[in-house]
Amino acid sequence: MSHKRKADLPVGDEADLMEVTPLGAGSEVGRSCHVLKYKGKTVLLDCGIHPGQSGISGLPFFDEVDPATIDVVLITHFHLDHAAGLPYFTERTSFKGRIFMTHPTKAIFKWLLSDYVKVSNVGSNEMLYDETQLAACYDKIEAVDYHQEMNVDGIKFTGYNAGHVLGAAMFLIEIAGIKILYTGDYSREEDRHLMAAEKPSNVQTDVLICESTYGVQSHEPRIDRERRFTSTVHDIVQRGGRCLLPVFALGQAQELLLMLDEYWAAHPELESIPVYYASSLAKKCMTVYQTYINMMNSKIRKQFAVSNPFVFKHISHLKNMDMFDDTGPCVMMASPGMLQNGLSRELFERWCTDKKNGLLITGYCVENTLAKDVMNEPEEIQTMNGQKLKLRMSVDYISFSAHVDYTQNSAFIDEVKAPYVILVHGETNAMGRLKSALLSKYHEKDEVIHIYTPRNTETVKLYFRGEKLARTIGQMAASFPEKDNLVSGVLVVKDFQYTIMDTSDLEEYAGLQTTSVVQRQIVPYHASFGLLKYHLRQMFGKLQELERDVNKLETVSIFDTVDVKEHNVNHVMLEWTGNSVNDMVADSVLAVILNIESSPASVKLTKSDHTHSHTHGQPHSHASSSKDKGGDEGLALVDRHPADEFQDLVMFFESQFGGENVSQNEKTRTIEITMDGVHATIDCVHFTVQCEADALRHRAQNVLERAVRTCME
Repeated sequence: MSHKRKADLPVGDEADLMEVTPLGAGSEVGRSCHVLKYKGKTVLLDCGIHPGQSGISGLPFFDEVDPATIDVVLITHFHLDHAAGLPYFTERTSFKGRIFMTHPTKAIFKWLLSDYVKVSNVGSNEMLYDETQLAACYDKIEAVDYHQEMNVDGIKFTGYNAGHVLGAAMFLIEIAGIKILYTGDYSREEDRHLMAAEKPSNVQTDVLICESTYGVQSHEPRIDRERRFTSTVHDIVQRGGRCLLPVFALGQAQELLLMLDEYWAAHPELESIPVYYASSLAKKCMTVYQTYINMMNSKIRKQFAVSNPFVFKHISHLKNMDMFDDTGPCVMMASPGMLQNGLSRELFERWCTDKKNGLLITGYCVENTLAKDVMNEPEEIQTMNGQKLKLRMSVDYISFSAHVDYTQNSAFIDEVKAPYVILVHGETNAMGRLKSALLSKYHEKDEVIHIYTPRNTETVKLYFRGEKLARTIGQMAASFPEKDNLVSGVLVVKDFQYTIMDTSDLEEYAGLQTTSVVQRQIVPYHASFGLLKYHLRQMFGKLQELERDVNKLETVSIFDTVDVKEHNVNHVMLEWTGNSVNDMVADSVLAVILNIESSPASVKLTKSDHTHSHTHGQPHSHASSSKDKGGDEGLALVDRHPADEFQDLVMFFESQFGGENVSQNEKTRTIEITMDGVHATIDCVHFTVQCEADALRHRAQNVLERAVRTCME
């Protein structure tokens, strides 16, 4: 089971770390709820309650996660241990994400949870949610079909038939190219009405999150189980007893109903013995079964073409116990399946003291439930009101639980070929034995597989170092890129897919529109605009003087990209269309403006001689420089010290090339420039430039010439 992506490498990027944390069903059966985190996305897989606990103690460990960070909730099927915590999570936490389940699951979900709210044996202040909150939760659920591909902000998922119960789905989730398959509860055995679970075809799964309910146990052949089941029921009613079958309201119950109806039809001597299905949901939910008949196996579909197989001839529905005449032998199917409360518990307490009666448990029983305790056949049991009763009725266990056994589970793991397997939904010992058996099996085959059995709130961390590939589309895909050729375009990242395209293709292929941003910046400036033009010419060469506005204010353009305008007496305004090149020019213009008043080339605007006193107290006169230099508006230059002149040259180069790219040596009066690994040396004594790259040498020479004219003339 070698695989191209490694999950056990040192973590280089935290975004490449996948985390799977059970909040429930970690080394236990019940309250299935798992958090999957990867690439900044978070998915909650199932949201159930624990059937062996009541109130808030039966919820998953929601305090281990911030509900507001959950993007998507996926519910695999309608059983309480996978779905009954959802209304609490959506209505009483900060969750704002989206919820998905299949159409049959959504149809049954509301009725099943409404019944759960009514029969919960807790006080009103301990109720997890009420009918109003349940209805609000229901309205937020989105239904999907099998094989329907969904994409929610980069989280791709597809539901596949999982067997188990009507509408049960296993979900294949893909985030950034990594595929995770979550089985939920699944069955690989076709029964009387449901198809076996399917494996996603043509998919290489990276991580398999798989149930391990039965560990290394193997079910006996189905035909033998059916024979034992019908004969046990027959024996109990034949001796005049009442046969109690505690079942989940939906799922396993429909399978047993089909079995009993067929058996009663084949045994006329049993016609006088009634078979009851006591469930307020029975008739409601049967309409769902009839609606989604096409999601069942071929046998049921063929039978449905002739007559409705879910209209039973030998079974009566009981809406309430007032309709039940408790005299003589009968068969009673009642929920819940683990005798924790409700009608099945009431009937068990009524019938358990009579040895003619019998209890037949047909499903998996969780620890700390009465059904699990009764399987050990104690001498007495405790009623819900605390009384002790003798247990004299017979107790039998024949599993029709629609979960995979070891044979089916290990075969499925073989087929999926995921290098990383996370076992959930199993008691600690069962999971441990399954892990050992699987590791031994793959060791003998000399194949590598990583198996994890996390406890609740224990995080499994897997590191996937995937390659980032970008594809070109549109105009850029017209020619195949050659090796070492530079590709220039816009990199668009969407749903972890990288695409390079031309800006003209952005709207068509990425749904993006381009626009121009005109930037304006007002800068304090206290000298004349003529002085500003002088400095800009020294730095950038020729300026384009634009037409004055209505207020007779001047505007000049640099490189036809940045306009510098008179704004008012003490400010100028820069205006340019924003892009990387124009922004760089604007930065250079801004640097020139901010340095004018402190620049060594700063001038005083004067047109007359002046006098002032020197240190010896003798006045003397200076002539206006306009007479000597012929500069703009009369420019008088200031005497400079060589060290100051060198620092001014350094300042010019820093403003042009960036301070981080310029270094200086005051001793040798040289300046070093480093751009993209290319070096240039400027000799500020002889005013020469040494550089192997022609482009950088010419650019540095031009800057040097302008700087010398500005600083040293």
